[in-house]
Amino acid sequence: MTGWLKNCSTALGAIAVAVVFTPAAAEADSLIENVNGMTPDSQGKIIRFSAMVVDDEGKVKQLLDRRDKRPREVDFQFDGEGRTLIPGFFDAHGHVINMGFAALTLDLSETKSLTEALAKIDRYAADNPNRQWIIGNGWNQESWGLGRFPTAAELDAIVSDRPVFLSRVDGHAAWVNGAAMKAAGISATSKSPSGGTIEKVGGKPTGIFVDTAMDLFGDAIPAPRPVENDLALSKAQEILLANGVTSIADMGTTMQDWQSFRRAGDAGQLKIRIVSYAAGVDNMIAIGGPGPSPWLYDDHLKLAGVKLYIDGALGSRGALLKQPYQDKPKESGLAMLTSAQLKNKMSRAAMDGFQTAVHAIGDKANDEILSAIEELAYTYKGDRRWRVEHAQIVDPADLGRFAATGTIASMQPVHQTSDRLMAESRLGPDRLVGAYAWRSLLDSGANLAFGTDVPVESSNPFAGLAAAMTREDAAGQPFGGWMPEERLSREQAWNAYTNGAAYAAFAEDRLGSLEVGKRADFLIVDQDILLATPAQVRSVNVLQTWIAGKPVLVQN
Repeated sequence: MTGWLKNCSTALGAIAVAVVFTPAAAEADSLIENVNGMTPDSQGKIIRFSAMVVDDEGKVKQLLDRRDKRPREVDFQFDGEGRTLIPGFFDAHGHVINMGFAALTLDLSETKSLTEALAKIDRYAADNPNRQWIIGNGWNQESWGLGRFPTAAELDAIVSDRPVFLSRVDGHAAWVNGAAMKAAGISATSKSPSGGTIEKVGGKPTGIFVDTAMDLFGDAIPAPRPVENDLALSKAQEILLANGVTSIADMGTTMQDWQSFRRAGDAGQLKIRIVSYAAGVDNMIAIGGPGPSPWLYDDHLKLAGVKLYIDGALGSRGALLKQPYQDKPKESGLAMLTSAQLKNKMSRAAMDGFQTAVHAIGDKANDEILSAIEELAYTYKGDRRWRVEHAQIVDPADLGRFAATGTIASMQPVHQTSDRLMAESRLGPDRLVGAYAWRSLLDSGANLAFGTDVPVESSNPFAGLAAAMTREDAAGQPFGGWMPEERLSREQAWNAYTNGAAYAAFAEDRLGSLEVGKRADFLIVDQDILLATPAQVRSVNVLQTWIAGKPVLVQN
């Protein structure tokens, strides 16, 4: 993975026409004036304003309407020219370093057929003859209409001289060629590890490795150097800021990731705000030691807890189900942890005050994590804010257990539109009640936190807002929405992407909305998102991104 990364930077452009500087006064404020300002408050109600005063610490000091007197002494003034100003989005679930690498390596996410994917791989290999491994991501046999997994033989036909390792779009399966299997020492005698599957036909590996079986290649693939991790972080920040994401929960932070975050913070280059959830207990202990870190770099970085996995993904049939898969009746998913292992790891985190965020997609997996929380709650009192990441397929009988235990449903609206046809195939029509059940969870009293799972999906939050409002994809399908009773109002969806995500990370005292005392992280956008149609919401352009009352990205 060496030699292929490029320096990336964000051009701010000239904004002098909109900014007026006055002689500095001690602890003077900044005035953001002439805007169509709006923000949800801590209760999800919409506050409108036409100006905002930001103090010298980059926090909101006042929200003003047109009748309010403006402060006389400010050392920075910005004229928004009547454009819409909203709080920056807080992505409740993403993978920061991985998204940077995904943007800098072979991306198959836009391919519509196996033939198209193979052609792109062939071109990429020809254009990069010096790379020891071909590393890529984003393939999806469902969007190809293939009806099966791709094979090593199909890769070998175009690249046989060096290893190829391609992650599926959800990150829960890998497609490799024969050279990769040889480099990793994998043969017909290799056995599937616990929590994973080596797909075989006639006793021979086909080239598909699901969930923990992907780890069999860990020692063979060259590890990224620190400089490459840093460049991936820089690229990720560029994309996030351009999409209007100012804060993100990084799910699965390794020690190498954390060191990259710290290097950026030390150099004054950490622009986005990152709340980290360590990749397993070992990384949690290595990074945090006796407990969660404090906020670092003026609220730009914090280790909050640990990310655990109880199952895999629906697309690779790793999601753990109570009943077998409709389209593969001999399978019901993969358990990454036993019930005892899950509770032991959660207990180890909770005893030192770390928050737990557990990946659970299938209905059995969600039942398992909710049962673990119910048991551990007797020992670990107080405001724990247990998190279930994804909560995609939940038995309707279990929906009320989220609110009863104070468990946060951390969900990704765009997964519903991306997964709809695949979910119907995997589960059948009779088992879809409780699938991507945002409205049912919210009505039951559960807290929702929305994100994107980037790089599985684009980090653009506006597509997620539109999906949550309509349950239709970008093409408007299905008309009227898929299971439309689970739609949210735009205010509810927006709140989940801002205050809800901040609350889920114990950050609601400083992030999530533009209320007095919170960080002035905001966007200038080209449309009023409260008046725009869902189709228009999808197409919103971020014109400027500001962090702590200062511009960090200006786009035409």
